[in-house]
Amino acid sequence: MLIFDNLRKKYLVLTPEEWVRQHFVHYLISEKKYPISLIAIEKQLTLNTRKKRTDILVFNQIGTPELIVECKAPSVKITQDTFDQIARYNLKLNANYLIVTNGLTHFYCKMDFKNKTYIFLRDIPAYN
Repeated sequence: MLIFDNLRKKYLVLTPEEWVRQHFVHYLISEKKYPISLIAIEKQLTLNTRKKRTDILVFNQIGTPELIVECKAPSVKITQDTFDQIARYNLKLNANYLIVTNGLTHFYCKMDFKNKTYIFLRDIPAYN
């Protein structure tokens, strides 16, 4: 199935992971009130000369990364490897919040940069 992605202004295949991503973007916009203009999909970054892409990256008002979301298909179990993946991305991006979701299970974390760890939360803050 093809869907039109308004953020990317193109058609894309609705894979199970893309279904999770689209629903989480909708949640960020409709429930948490993050402006569409601050949300990037598949933002490229370079880690040790390797090109990677974040699933969802949300910037703050001054243009620095605030929130990274890693999406997996609903059939994919969230493991330590998933957290390691998003943590590697955050070594480059320094976002304040990390989210891992498979559409059924969601983990919300706030970075503790002083202790080089993350603190699990019940939810992420709404946009202010």
